[in-house]
Amino acid sequence: MTKQNPHNLSLAGFLITLTGAILFSTKAIIVKIAFAKTSIDALTLLMLRMLFSLPFYLIAAWIGSRNKESKKFSKKQWTSIILLGLFGYYLSSLFDFVGLQYISAGLERLILFLYPTFALLINFFFFKQKITRIQQWALLLTYAGIALAYYGELNIDTGNKNFYYGSFLIFLCAITYATYIVGSGRIIPQVGVTKFTAYAMLASTTGVFIHFALAGNFSKLENAATYWRYGVSLAIIATVIPTFLISTGMKKIGSNNVAIISGIGPVSTIVQANLILGEKIFTTQIIGTVLVVIGVLLIGWKTSKNLEQT
Repeated sequence: MTKQNPHNLSLAGFLITLTGAILFSTKAIIVKIAFAKTSIDALTLLMLRMLFSLPFYLIAAWIGSRNKESKKFSKKQWTSIILLGLFGYYLSSLFDFVGLQYISAGLERLILFLYPTFALLINFFFFKQKITRIQQWALLLTYAGIALAYYGELNIDTGNKNFYYGSFLIFLCAITYATYIVGSGRIIPQVGVTKFTAYAMLASTTGVFIHFALAGNFSKLENAATYWRYGVSLAIIATVIPTFLISTGMKKIGSNNVAIISGIGPVSTIVQANLILGEKIFTTQIIGTVLVVIGVLLIGWKTSKNLEQT
């Protein structure tokens, strides 16, 4: 028997989710502008992003701990949350920021958008979840789209000797983020989404701060006024606000509709990169993007349909 979806695609829910998805897609644009207009390095920029996001994580953790239904974490849960936080927003973000130094914002977003396919493969290889025929076609479409867009980008960016290295780092970013998504899907039902998100983000923030303390260039902070505006923009515009908008959207229209609307992300990044950064839009990129978005949406749609079956 199939359950009825209690969520209607209301205009308010649609607009909230759309705005959140577009704001999330500004991250790569802000990072590229920071690299172009300042001498800031990836680690310092990431540290500033986490620094200005920290108060919001602390407030969320405090609210979550005051909830009467809140339960104390077991040692196993603490370990899982810390490890997932380090994978999801420390390693993943570090790979992303470093990789963005070497490839375009449009290609970065397209590669990063592969994370649902990696999550599907992680569940298949490690948790023995079957891949359906539709999902197999979705994987084929997605990787064909990436190959096409990548080929077109490679022909344009011929003089970039670090192109493959940057691309590899973004692939690592997508894989580590997929690991976070798979793991969070298993532990959130145990501990609750608010507490999990808050403490996972605090763990990742701690990882970034320790890394910066050990290897960071403290002289960069002498130009704090120049750099901090980029950290604030990344924290508020590209992280905190869209997080709350997407969470609100899920409550209003459901996770499946949110996943579909979020498919605007790569398109939004490519358009912004063209208008703001002057990155070229080419035919193979457009075709590749369409294939990737269709493939990822098919995976999300099929997964959601499976979850609705009883």
